[in-house]
Amino acid sequence: MSRVMRQGGPVKNPAAPRLPSRLEPAELWRDALEDDATVKRVAYTGCSFAGVHAEAFEAEACRFEGVRFTGAAVRQSQISDSVLGTCDFAELKAHDVSLIRCTVSGSRITGSSWNASAFRDVRFEGGKADHALFRECTFRGVAFEDVTMRGADFQRSQMHNVRFVNCDLTGAQFAHLVPGSVRFENCTLTDVGGAASLRGAVVQGPGSMELALSLAREAGIVFE
Repeated sequence: MSRVMRQGGPVKNPAAPRLPSRLEPAELWRDALEDDATVKRVAYTGCSFAGVHAEAFEAEACRFEGVRFTGAAVRQSQISDSVLGTCDFAELKAHDVSLIRCTVSGSRITGSSWNASAFRDVRFEGGKADHALFRECTFRGVAFEDVTMRGADFQRSQMHNVRFVNCDLTGAQFAHLVPGSVRFENCTLTDVGGAASLRGAVVQGPGSMELALSLAREAGIVFE
């Protein structure tokens, strides 16, 4: 099954973060992610924001390496032009958060919640996002590459210029999705929910048959 996208044209690669060559090492007494904080050109390495509650902070042109955000709660905040590598976002609760021109690599996003958040020019590389909640989010210029996303929930989200490459999306939910240019390349799409909402998406590789079976199941077709 391969459908040519009518809305938005071909999928483009996300813009890269505008990260300076030199960053100052973070000092948590000065560079903590807390309410109304603004942090720029700082490198965080191996530190923990687990369980932190923060609102309206801004991080710009920063590097986060091996940072723990497990169980944190973040609202109305923004991270831009930043790189996040091998971070732990498990059980993070993020609401109305924006990621702009960011790369997220080798990170654990399992069980996290990003409801009503916005992702623009973001690349997710490797890592796990099983059962992550992306409900009512906006994705523009986003790539998911080699990410395990079993049971991820994208219901009622908007996707424009989004690519999934070599991702395991078994059991993922796409009901009431508003699609623009969306492309799946060599992905596992077994038992996907809301398959009909992916109308117009381009599917390349073995996932095409899996998605067709999901569509047939939703239409009430029984194969004997």
